[in-house]
Amino acid sequence: MQAADKDVGDLDVAIIGAGHNGLTCAAYLARAGLKVALFERRGIAGGAAVTEEFVPGFRNSTASYTVSLLHPKIIRELHLAEHGLRVVERPLQNYLARDSGPGLRMGPTLAATRRNVAAESPRDADRLEAFHQQLEAAVSLLKDLLLRTPPTDLRRYGDLWSLLSTGRRFRALSLEAQRTVHEVFTRSAGDYLDGWFESDGIKAAYGFDSIVGNYASPYTPGSAYVLLHHAFGEVNGKPGLWGHAIGGMGAITQALAREAQAHGARIELEAPVRHIIVESGRAQGIELADGRIVRARRIAANVNPRFLYLDLLSSGDVPTEIRERMQRYRCGSASFRMNVALSELPRLDDSGAAGSDLHRSGILFAPSLAYMDRAHADARLSGMSRSPVVEMLIPSTVDDTLAPPGAHVASLFCQHFAPTLPDGRSWHEARDEATALILDTVNRHAPNFRASLLGHSALSPLDLEEKFGLPSGDIFHGALGLDQLWAARPLLGQADYRSGIPGLYLCGSGAHPGGGVSGVPGHNCARAMLRGKAL
Repeated sequence: MQAADKDVGDLDVAIIGAGHNGLTCAAYLARAGLKVALFERRGIAGGAAVTEEFVPGFRNSTASYTVSLLHPKIIRELHLAEHGLRVVERPLQNYLARDSGPGLRMGPTLAATRRNVAAESPRDADRLEAFHQQLEAAVSLLKDLLLRTPPTDLRRYGDLWSLLSTGRRFRALSLEAQRTVHEVFTRSAGDYLDGWFESDGIKAAYGFDSIVGNYASPYTPGSAYVLLHHAFGEVNGKPGLWGHAIGGMGAITQALAREAQAHGARIELEAPVRHIIVESGRAQGIELADGRIVRARRIAANVNPRFLYLDLLSSGDVPTEIRERMQRYRCGSASFRMNVALSELPRLDDSGAAGSDLHRSGILFAPSLAYMDRAHADARLSGMSRSPVVEMLIPSTVDDTLAPPGAHVASLFCQHFAPTLPDGRSWHEARDEATALILDTVNRHAPNFRASLLGHSALSPLDLEEKFGLPSGDIFHGALGLDQLWAARPLLGQADYRSGIPGLYLCGSGAHPGGGVSGVPGHNCARAMLRGKAL
């Protein structure tokens, strides 16, 4: 990365935040010949997709931790493989641990999952293929919308045509597929899965995706869409899979940074932006925390929409109605993120030999939808789940660059921990209590876990906000509800990556299609800034 100069001079585009979407946007704009600079408040580029040492000798993905949603078009066009990115798929997709006895293995193929499910419910095994076919019909429609700019003003011919085009795609689906799309947009994941399956295990294995980063019960209406959102992805051309980035998630953002810099983009670290300058009704530049003024013809903000409208812009530059709506913009994913250093692999009931496929999967500690529902209710009442939902990944089983020989690192992604504690405590005070609950939950299933713990890092919802700029710890930059999706993300009338202030754009996950390490908002924003030039 380049060190900050005293004066960066005028720019075509200044990008606030060097997270993965900001870097994606910068790479496309720089490739088009524009003079681009990114301004990142941390000392490392990558936003929430970074790899850092958290215990001496142990490195891991600090926040975001697994790969699937990164769009293949972006991987291909920005030459991420040539810049060093390598993603390996999980040999076993997920393993659902249970309170006693063997867990449920999911994958690596549908046929393998069917065999495993048949042992406890032949009926559910027989329904698996039809379930996937229905879900894939909905995924196919929605994947087609990912790279399309949502309509914002139906008085404009282009937006009206976009809406009609989307309607035609929906109409082209079979009636059964149309019903599925309607169901997953409106129903809870729990109701949807209860209608398909009888086994607690298979429902929990699918239902987990409905609460990842979502402060909700699997029985909350609309949670079925969050399940669908996590089904968009692929790894190495294989749809529906999840994988590990060798070198951690920072390998993605470092590859993006190399592509952007190869085309002349500048990345300034430790350069927080204090204010967006609006003059004569147009965004004209930014003011950095060190007092420097950077002039730019256009600004792209890779930040949460609430932070953009309420903090970076002066109140006089934002219409009152927009400010009031942004104050009601829903954020808060109730997520708690840990990295742990281990002297040995966790010993689960049927994990077999060290380094088995089980250890290279996503290991879920949430045996039923009822367990997840109680975790949500607990957090609503007391601020944190006493038996939290935990997903554990152990990337060192496929990547020996992360830990010393014989040792391991594990990512723990945990729900539900309320953004604001009802007893008035700060999360800085309550962090250790939550950490203990999480470690105890894993240790119940892997009795050697605590004894093998060499060190850890812990990020509460407040830590995620302070460290990564995620208001209320929201990993998606805004809840994935019908009121904040597609043409309504972040607001009706502003879903085309334009903020409503000429010259100011939104390129982060608060724009369509939402959260996850996809790069799609950055790609689409760059296209909008290039005034429709094909990417």
